[in-house]
Amino acid sequence: MSSVGRVAELWRYPVKSVGGERIDEVRCARRGFDGDRWWAVRGADGKLGSGKTTRRFRRMTGLLSISSFVDDAGVVWIRFASGEMRRVEDPQTAQLIAGVVGEEVTLVEEAATSHFDEAPLHLLTFSSLEWLAARRPADQVDPRRFRPNLVIDSQGQDRMEDAWLGRNLRIRDVTVTIEQRTERCVMTTMAQAGLSFVPTILSELHAQSDSRLGVYGRVTHEGFIRVGDEVTLVQ
Repeated sequence: MSSVGRVAELWRYPVKSVGGERIDEVRCARRGFDGDRWWAVRGADGKLGSGKTTRRFRRMTGLLSISSFVDDAGVVWIRFASGEMRRVEDPQTAQLIAGVVGEEVTLVEEAATSHFDEAPLHLLTFSSLEWLAARRPADQVDPRRFRPNLVIDSQGQDRMEDAWLGRNLRIRDVTVTIEQRTERCVMTTMAQAGLSFVPTILSELHAQSDSRLGVYGRVTHEGFIRVGDEVTLVQ
């Protein structure tokens, strides 16, 4: 076993493809973080709002101008750019989101099919962020652009998590099997609170790392994760 760093940041995105919340502690189950991407914005065509268009998802502009969080009672809220906040179940919430994205939408809970793109957890290291920032120093390289669940405080300026494929990470009682590198989409370039539109980030990743940064993982042993926890590479 070898230590690869410590948990620097934990992020949860209660509504898929909108801004999320930074948290200090979370239960990590087989599905991933409790409450992560449990809700989604659905268009009239049945596809879920996203930063990209696929068989299940459709690019929906404006989603990053709003954010979501879970209160102490476990209720999911939407926060709009104006500062207004509404519960996700409030019928007027979908109407307000429709005004942001320019089309009629509904808010839907996860059912039989997961709202995740590829896997329940997305992990990213400071080393990878430093690697990209060294190449694009003016591009506001920030973890929020990449929507990770875990940001690991690591040393160096290389994409160290690429070497974790097929191996296990242990964080407190949680074990995560690293399955694949994370393919980046146009969402990494989009403007959001405090971050400007920067198309060169994606073109740099396309040229230097096959459009990939960070890794996806699957939970094989459940437990709680806290900021500051050591992250160990098991095998």
